[in-house]
Amino acid sequence: MDSVLKRSDSIADSMPNALKQSRFHMKKCFARFVASGKRLMKQHHLMDDLEKTVVDKDERKKLLEGLLGYILSCTQEAAIVPPYVAFAVRPNPGFWEFVRVNADDLQVEGIEATEYLKYKENVFDEKWANDENTLEIDFGAIDFTTPRMALSSSIGNGLNFTSKILTSRLSESSHCTNPLLDYLLSLNHQGENLIIKDTLNTIPKLQQALKIAEAYVSALHKDTPYQNFEDRFKAWGFDKGWGNTAQRVKETMKMLSEVLEAPDPVKLESLFNRLPNMFNIVIFSIHGYFGQADVLGLPDTGGQVVYILDQVRAFEEELLHKIELQGLNVKPQILVVTRLIPDAKGTTCNQELEPIINTKHSHILRVPFYTENGILRQWDASAKILELMEGKPDLIIGNYTDGNLVSSLMASKLGVTQATIAHALEKTKYEDSDAKWKDFDEKYHFSSQFTADMISMNAADFIITSTFQEIAGSKDRPGQYETHTAFTMPGLCRVISGINVFDPKFNIAAPGADQTVYFPFTEKKQRLTTFHPAIEELLYNKDENEEHIGYLEDKKKPIIFSMARLDKVKNLSGLVEWYAKNKRLRSLVNLVVVGGFFNPSKSKDREETEEIKKMHFLMKEYKLQGQFRWIAAQTDRYRNGELYRCIADTKGAFVQPALYEAFGLTVIEAMNCGLPTFATNQGGPAEIIVDGVSGFHIDPHNGDESSNKIADFFEKCKIDSEHWNKMSKAGLQRINECYTWKIYANKVLNMGSIYGFWRRLNKEQTLAKERYIQMFYNLQFRNLARKVPIPSQPPQEPKPMSITPAKKPAAEAQAEKVAAPQTQLTAPPPKIEYQPTPRQLGRYGKEKLTFACTCIVLALNSKSFSFAAGMKFQVRE
Repeated sequence: MDSVLKRSDSIADSMPNALKQSRFHMKKCFARFVASGKRLMKQHHLMDDLEKTVVDKDERKKLLEGLLGYILSCTQEAAIVPPYVAFAVRPNPGFWEFVRVNADDLQVEGIEATEYLKYKENVFDEKWANDENTLEIDFGAIDFTTPRMALSSSIGNGLNFTSKILTSRLSESSHCTNPLLDYLLSLNHQGENLIIKDTLNTIPKLQQALKIAEAYVSALHKDTPYQNFEDRFKAWGFDKGWGNTAQRVKETMKMLSEVLEAPDPVKLESLFNRLPNMFNIVIFSIHGYFGQADVLGLPDTGGQVVYILDQVRAFEEELLHKIELQGLNVKPQILVVTRLIPDAKGTTCNQELEPIINTKHSHILRVPFYTENGILRQWDASAKILELMEGKPDLIIGNYTDGNLVSSLMASKLGVTQATIAHALEKTKYEDSDAKWKDFDEKYHFSSQFTADMISMNAADFIITSTFQEIAGSKDRPGQYETHTAFTMPGLCRVISGINVFDPKFNIAAPGADQTVYFPFTEKKQRLTTFHPAIEELLYNKDENEEHIGYLEDKKKPIIFSMARLDKVKNLSGLVEWYAKNKRLRSLVNLVVVGGFFNPSKSKDREETEEIKKMHFLMKEYKLQGQFRWIAAQTDRYRNGELYRCIADTKGAFVQPALYEAFGLTVIEAMNCGLPTFATNQGGPAEIIVDGVSGFHIDPHNGDESSNKIADFFEKCKIDSEHWNKMSKAGLQRINECYTWKIYANKVLNMGSIYGFWRRLNKEQTLAKERYIQMFYNLQFRNLARKVPIPSQPPQEPKPMSITPAKKPAAEAQAEKVAAPQTQLTAPPPKIEYQPTPRQLGRYGKEKLTFACTCIVLALNSKSFSFAAGMKFQVRE
């Protein structure tokens, strides 16, 4: 079908011919489109109307297989404002075209994003759509000097593209004004120069000194310590940071010489990967209860805590490794900055400074957000960060909307390289949440949230994502970031250029799973055998209780296993239904799922309640007793890791059946443990698994096909005993090559180095964008933030700091004495009933209030950056 439209043709050029293929039917079809007046139609609505109009199946098939069918298959939505139908067409990820068709005469005209958004606004707020003074946001207008990628396949490869641009800039620079030389001269740690002295202030001087130094170290034994020739290097104008041995110094100097002689993107990346430019990192994770134990399950606290703690350990390990190879005696510092919560519910969230377990130089810094006078309108962590780090950080990383906005403000204030990690952008979770923002705003404050997202993603020097699909989706579905390209919030603003997914700031760095927790089942000496009796009971005990129902009669059968939240998107009930209906699969394997509650009355989430009822119905309807085990949600990740391995002991498999999965951390966990894995082809798992090589893709919308694919695998395993081992090993190989925390940390730290250099090189463009963002922030966001209600709660005195900067040796000692890893996020959360405030109860009613999401809303005063603390209550019915 794609071949029908030539690459050089636009939709506006091609659509007239498409409509001429059957003008009679098209006149009727477009008349049907406009007959119901103003409305917004999605692709399936368009297809439904086409089916009703073109009754003849052969004629309809002919139309859909031609050019018109291709255009409609690429259409995401259409705004109907009679007599016009305005189409938003997406022929490829990242590429959008807008066309307008007159239903009366089928005249086609290409239009700009602005015009399309006006048609869309007419559906929701005609008066605002036609207001000449409507606020339009256009980040593209002040970012026109940044080079852009051109191919959909290049999206997410920003680091490589940026390295090429930097190489081109360096090639154009003269010996007198070389930005790389200026950068090298600026390198220092707490005032101590690194790499080169001011005497090597021209390219010829530097190149001559490099030749002399290279010749000298070439004559030394490769393992000669840098200290043995440090004085000689100082005399030639060199400082520390080149390497810890003669061999390492020689390699680094050769790289620099080659880059100065003939810049090359690969060599430039390799050079920056070695330069001593990254020592201190600040990570913002503001919402929820950020702690290391007993926090999972508390309000708005989940997997992000595990993600960031694993991330910190990986960063510190990589930093220590780099610093050692650089020949420096420097202690890196990583601070995770969050809110101090006086009512900590038995956790350490009321402790100001807490060492992170299994690290030497990383801490959680909690900054109070209210005092005896109530909630602070200004929440400023910068002074504390500068005090603890004894200077500016080298990199600031934000997480989620609130953390990203804080990190953007602080990075701008301090002039520091900044990255953002969205994890999940709310805009894509609710259909038309932008156009219908007024309907959601009282509950979710989307006006503030979407505005904050726009600010932080444009302010960031680089954006870290886990998958391509997170940025630009798939052929049929726009990515989370892509939905911010152009959108409208009638009555608030019209975003005609929000973010460009072809911007080289976008990068893919997939996280791993903690390999001390999720390791192969074959590693017998590492196995956590103390969990085996409990896991045996969990899987096979026939008694039903609050932790498990159903039972497995035949223990010799392999087990297919899944673990997720019990909601419609995760599709656990769908997997149970596939299994229940496939007699062949039931004869080959048992099924175990972990998720949710058993009693619908225990859940306050309507969707989860429906899924619980469906699970019970399927168990009864298909008589699954003896073949199916349902286990309640588990929070002990160490036991979960051993559970994966026990499933592998049965020669079973992991199944991830989600209708859509942004990344797929459980897929990574299962493959790490050696389980052959079947995972959804909708989202991140489609990138993690190479179908048929390192695992299998399954279609969550085709249960028969998916269940038969699983059955085929186990039938083949019965014939070929090595087939299971082959897939297990291939999955492990895929993980070790692409999805480990070590790979992630190395990628992100290298991004920090390269984008830090790009920031210096692009000062004028950066300043122009910052001014635009400041104006947008002051004139728009601050007013929205003031409208967010702040509940009043009685303050409590925070616990004193456990560690002070003046006692660093003691701090390190305390970090080393912290309890064993088992204490980390392993204990189930305490059973504490969350008590909503009277204001919440009055607004939503107790039966509708499922959780309270506390986050930071920010404000910018006229003199300096500061952070205003507000409370956002997110309610899900």
